[in-house]
Amino acid sequence: MFNKILIANRGEIAVRVIRACRELGIGCVAVYSTADRDALHVRLADESVCVGDPAPSDSYLYIPNIIAAAEITGADAIHPGYGFLSENSNFAEICKECNITFIGPTPEAIDNMGNKSQARKTAASHGFPVLEGSSGALKDLADAHRIAERAGYPVILKAVAGGGGKGMRIVKSAADLERQFNTAQMEAKSAFGDGSVYLERYVGKPRHIEVQILADKEGNVLCLGERECSLQRRHQKLIEESPSVAVSEKDRKNLSEWATKLVEAVSYQNAGTVECLRDEKGRFTFMEMNTRLQVEHPVTEMITGIDLVKEQIRIAAGQRLRMKSKDVILRGHAIEFRINAEDPSNNFAPCPGLITRLTLPLGPWVRVDTWVESGTEIPPFYDSLIAKLIVWAPSRVEALARARRALDEFKIEGIKTTIDFHREVIRDHRFVSGDYDTSFIEQYLKS
Repeated sequence: MFNKILIANRGEIAVRVIRACRELGIGCVAVYSTADRDALHVRLADESVCVGDPAPSDSYLYIPNIIAAAEITGADAIHPGYGFLSENSNFAEICKECNITFIGPTPEAIDNMGNKSQARKTAASHGFPVLEGSSGALKDLADAHRIAERAGYPVILKAVAGGGGKGMRIVKSAADLERQFNTAQMEAKSAFGDGSVYLERYVGKPRHIEVQILADKEGNVLCLGERECSLQRRHQKLIEESPSVAVSEKDRKNLSEWATKLVEAVSYQNAGTVECLRDEKGRFTFMEMNTRLQVEHPVTEMITGIDLVKEQIRIAAGQRLRMKSKDVILRGHAIEFRINAEDPSNNFAPCPGLITRLTLPLGPWVRVDTWVESGTEIPPFYDSLIAKLIVWAPSRVEALARARRALDEFKIEGIKTTIDFHREVIRDHRFVSGDYDTSFIEQYLKS
């Protein structure tokens, strides 16, 4: 097992990883930008190192400073969290060259599956249905026009190097392609340091379903059920739940088999998520694979009882998975609500500022993953996620009741957040019935 792990991230995921390290008896090192010098993850860690100015390119994305922080503190492993460098194969390769274990897949697996366009090729070659689109990154605007005409409008542009809705744009006609192509490239470059984008046919009103997997270095694979992630705005998830009401036992079996076959084909290691679209006819197509821990991983932890962060660390240390897929039991229902520093009434505009008061919900089977406290200043430089509320209950009906109660207790003053928006959404009859898709929030805001 590792002696010391550096967490190359910030916010709630840095806090989450530090807590897992504590329970495993592993020392932990926080890195921070000058904007985060007083952040909770810095105070919780055993050691901390400033890695640069507030801009991500000068700190959390600046590889030389991250590696230097690991070397001067004697960290023998790095956990990248999600976002930032978590799907950067060059970073994983540099860690390897410096004899620092990257807690994630190999650089080769990241290139094969974390690169979204390459993942489409791999999935298609192993029998996973894929949408028509580009076979790789788009070369230029002319290439985009040619492939879009072949696939048929509307199409969607996506960042090759990352996810989370960054660098993603729907294009409804050829007249709008140039503007959206340039915007997607710039956003992808800013978020991931790589402006490459690819294109595929856009499916209207799908459900976004993803399968969580764990794979060890000996080729053993665990499938931990699916998550429903269709409640999104601007392709960024707001509410996730598991299991999905739209997935039958037969679907679940098929998805698990497809995901297992795919990760075995690329000798995948560590945690990963195979993401799919389910169309209105119930057909599933491969969308992408996230070669990292997902923001919504807690709902899987709640229904399986498996700590995914600890399993990531154990796998990276060379330990075998301690169970098989047939031994995984999915119990009850879990729902996660992303609490963002945003104003839903103003098109979800970011709302940085000072939190003057914070009251967290408590009670049985209520979990809050957060990095904020009363008096925390939310900086304008990073993602607006400030907390995640996760509830569990034996049934979806009970989980919704618990969620309503917990959201009513959750109070954040001083800034705008998505709490009130969530309170309204979970009382909407379409969400309560489970009859929704990725267009739900857009329709809800218009109603």
